[in-house]
Amino acid sequence: MRHALAKVAAVLLCGLPAVSFASYADDRAEIENLSNRYMIAVDAGDIETVMATWAEDGVLDWVGGVEKGKEAIRKAMSNFGGGRKVNIPEGATARPRTRHQIINHVIEVNGDTAKTIAYWFALTNNTPQKNVQLLYFGHYEDELVKVNGRWLFKKRKVMNESLHNRALFYPNLGEKDPREKR
Repeated sequence: MRHALAKVAAVLLCGLPAVSFASYADDRAEIENLSNRYMIAVDAGDIETVMATWAEDGVLDWVGGVEKGKEAIRKAMSNFGGGRKVNIPEGATARPRTRHQIINHVIEVNGDTAKTIAYWFALTNNTPQKNVQLLYFGHYEDELVKVNGRWLFKKRKVMNESLHNRALFYPNLGEKDPREKR
């Protein structure tokens, strides 16, 4: 009996790292999906889905300023991306679009909180030549919180490296001041 209990205990103990890894993998997948769902909703102008990705006391720090709380974020995001009014000529069968992409997620999960860094870029075919071009690029620095089993953005800092909130270097991306001797 003792030998059988020892075997069961050994099997259970060996399974603990796998359970921990599975939990991290699940959290990581959910966090990446949250970011992807946000991007698709922004491009579609789906403000309800955009807002479903935010915690009630969320903070959006972006090129438009700092928005605190869901209502301020809703107001700012309602006229961004696909949320903007588009004048489409009568009889049109297609229209120009911008598509945001998010890549290279680095995710650190700590219980019910997480921090992420990811690159983003936007492509558009809204050009005089009607071809596809890179519009903007940058990175996100996110803080997330798990509420009722769902990951939500607590703080999202959007660095647009094509516009005025770009920096000489980004310590959170591991960059060093290029003016300093290494």
